[in-house]
Amino acid sequence: MELFEAIGSRRSYRGKYADSTVPREHLRQIMEAGLAAPSGCNKQTTFLIGVDDRALLRDLLDMMDPPTCATAPAAILVLTKRRIAYTDGNGHPRCYAVQDYAAAIENMLLAITALGYASCWIEGHITDADEQGKHMAERLQVPPEYDLICILPVGVPVEEMKLPRKRAFAERAWFNGFVTAE
Repeated sequence: MELFEAIGSRRSYRGKYADSTVPREHLRQIMEAGLAAPSGCNKQTTFLIGVDDRALLRDLLDMMDPPTCATAPAAILVLTKRRIAYTDGNGHPRCYAVQDYAAAIENMLLAITALGYASCWIEGHITDADEQGKHMAERLQVPPEYDLICILPVGVPVEEMKLPRKRAFAERAWFNGFVTAE
């Protein structure tokens, strides 16, 4: 799939997945796309765990409430290890972990689309106060210095993916300055 086609056709998919296997080679390609993302000051704060073992995946997905991706045949869990990139002129430490993992996740979402699969960036259920992500991290034996911040289900969608209504380009983007859209 061509890059701009993948960008234009990527959707957040929350439906059911086909009961088919995602080949390990595809999961690796997707994960490599994530790790190829830019990283602030090259601190490489993003780490990934691919899960294709059905029993382990069921354990992890059973920890989610609501069960957004309960039928996914595979998933990628995104971890971050916050590292100070530098200290600014006022002595404030700067960390780009959020930007790093956001770039990695978008790369993976595009790779997932390009390979003919569907996914959804699920972070809220993972990082909310109910600590679903903490339980998942414990199950995966993630050391405490890493934060599990996202799960990306991966699989073939069985339901139609709906195109969300997007505002027109002219309402959100301009050249050479901000233009009030009225």
